Amino acid sequence: MAEKKTFIGFAGTYTRKTSKGIYRFSLNVDSKQLEKVELAARIDNPTYLTISDDQKHLYSIAQEGEMGGVQSFNISSEDGELKLINGQLVEGAPPCHLDVHSEVLVTGNYHKGDLGLHHLDNAQVEQGKFLKHEGDGPHKRQEKPHVHYTGFTPDGRYVVVADLGTDELVTYRIEDESLIHVSTLHVAPGSGPRHIVFHPNKFVAYLLTELSSEVIVLDYNKETGQFNQKQTIKAIPESFNDTNDASAIHISSDGKFIYTGNRGHNSIAVFSVHERSGELTLVEITPSGGEWPRDFVLDPTEQFLIASNQHSGNIVLFERDTATGKLSPANSEIEVPEVVCVKFL
Repeated sequence: MAEKKTFIGFAGTYTRKTSKGIYRFSLNVDSKQLEKVELAARIDNPTYLTISDDQKHLYSIAQEGEMGGVQSFNISSEDGELKLINGQLVEGAPPCHLDVHSEVLVTGNYHKGDLGLHHLDNAQVEQGKFLKHEGDGPHKRQEKPHVHYTGFTPDGRYVVVADLGTDELVTYRIEDESLIHVSTLHVAPGSGPRHIVFHPNKFVAYLLTELSSEVIVLDYNKETGQFNQKQTIKAIPESFNDTNDASAIHISSDGKFIYTGNRGHNSIAVFSVHERSGELTLVEITPSGGEWPRDFVLDPTEQFLIASNQHSGNIVLFERDTATGKLSPANSEIEVPEVVCVKFL
């Protein structure tokens, strides 16, 4: 069977200026080119996307006027065409993050400081139940809870929530229709937890802090759902004194490299992962090819990294050295206005 040469990607965006919603594009791995950008779904502020494990459904953040929530789509297996299934919106600002596992979808809302739990019925999103965090932190942006990430542990047993406003990483379990608190990890005051990824071994996790631009390496106990800190490492040069908001964190499927995004420094940091301890060593920091890299993604072959630069409205292709983790520009980019995140089929 011939190896696949072209992959379909989806880009979530803000629609504050010229963007119209979710965009679709393709990556040709032979020619090393990003191609064929087109509007896939007209929707307001689909800032974050996630795709079901079976690749049949896409779930998106959504907004309609003063209402915010999520929408679900069927994905055509042939051309990636999106067809709306349904949506669930409630009064107030939309969420900023979502994740799906089995028949459950969870959301995190930065502005409201809450997390939502939605059950799925054949990919149709049911009305959610919401749990609001409490607390604050010492930074001027920590005047209240700001839930920035809500996702599942690798085994789907727990839901993990990063709260930028309270400097907490909170673990919940789902019981019937409710989220039950399991444990809370308090990180350094003013650091601002944003996103987390798990190592393929499932015993180590990496928490990116937005306000302090650091990666916190965590031991994870999959039986108890608890985390313990064991290393903190900077994701920007010590010499950089301007404001930087760390954005996204991703890991290669072999568990050898961690990548993080820097908004302000406008770069992608590359870390190597120690084989036994899981601790990190900085390899390099490379320019993101635009302004404000809100997110990025490794393509399905992991030969490439694709950076989405929100302020410059461009998606930039990098070749990835799978032995060293280092990135080099592939001299290919496409325009996607107000781009936030990218997901591949």
